[in-house]
Amino acid sequence: MKIKTMMLVGLMGVVVLFLGREFSSAQAKVGALSPKIAIVSVRKAFLNCKANARYRADVLAEQSKINAAMGTLRKEIEAQEAGLKALRIGSVDYLVQYKDLLDKQYSLEAQQKFNSQQMVLKDRRWTEQLYEEILRITKRLAEEKGLDLVLERDEPEFPVPSPDELMMTLSTHKVLYSAGCVDITDELVARMDASELRFKN
Repeated sequence: MKIKTMMLVGLMGVVVLFLGREFSSAQAKVGALSPKIAIVSVRKAFLNCKANARYRADVLAEQSKINAAMGTLRKEIEAQEAGLKALRIGSVDYLVQYKDLLDKQYSLEAQQKFNSQQMVLKDRRWTEQLYEEILRITKRLAEEKGLDLVLERDEPEFPVPSPDELMMTLSTHKVLYSAGCVDITDELVARMDASELRFKN
């Protein structure tokens, strides 16, 4: 009986040792297969990089020149409107001045529309260029660090102004929790600053 018990205990010991070894091996394999994941804040990269600050400064300077030129045209229109009142309605001088005034008013309106549309298109093109740079540098950082996955992580800002914007926030905010993931945003911004990206038409 004792021999049987000893054999049974010994057999159980061997089984426990075998299972323990297999469990450790499985854990090591799972650890080796666990993907390396990082997060990045695209919004923070946009706001904090020097390239975007340069672009905004250039846009403000350009807008200042445009506003000055438009201001000059507005003053000319105001002066012409005042001068028109001194002329006899229907006279040759009145008609010449009136035509010139209308031309300037149409020109001002056309320039305002053009400048507004040009700025929208320029901002969109710049956003595309900046995002392409973010993707390029993120890929390079991921390769250097041996990362398997980089997720975009931006915290939504509440309250959201409109129902449409709320739905957009809910549909685009995908990473709800990311503890343990490496945040490479600061490194991304540093690389972007070093690249000295400029706006290209």
